Amino acid sequence: MKTLLELIQHRRSCRSFLPRAIETDKTAQLAKALLWSPSSKNNRPWDFIFVDDVETIRLLSTCKPHGASFMSGAPLAVVIVGDMEKSDVWVEDCAIAAILLQMTVESIGLGSTWVQVRLRAHDEQLTASDYIKKILNIPANLEVASIIAIGYKAKERAAYSDAELLNERIHHNRFSQD
Repeated sequence: MKTLLELIQHRRSCRSFLPRAIETDKTAQLAKALLWSPSSKNNRPWDFIFVDDVETIRLLSTCKPHGASFMSGAPLAVVIVGDMEKSDVWVEDCAIAAILLQMTVESIGLGSTWVQVRLRAHDEQLTASDYIKKILNIPANLEVASIIAIGYKAKERAAYSDAELLNERIHHNRFSQD
């Protein structure tokens, strides 16, 4: 079993998936990871929509002009929505849940990629979030933060190496501009 640091090192965005369904026990593990995610004041201002219907995933893959089309090949898409009225830090809470989902995906032998939705346009008249809300019947008080596309990896990408670390981005005691 990999350590958390090894999972972080090996987790790479996966935009090509095998045409293979994800087993129910793995989907249950992903749901637990989301529902156990920490949130500010334990408000849990999020909801998660697991989409495995091929046509619905195809529609979701058109939520914005760029950066989502690959999702049409994923056997699972998890739509992460936040309640703006429940918490002023719903964005952060949804992001925490999303990355914990992605780390769990990696730990059980699957691949994933984050699709940014919040603050993205579907077209000139409609936001990506509003487009998705119509498709999935999401209430108006909720905002779509992101979608995580999930599946078995069609190809394995090399893990990050120590040579790729941006060590100059680590500062001690204060920000240094050397």
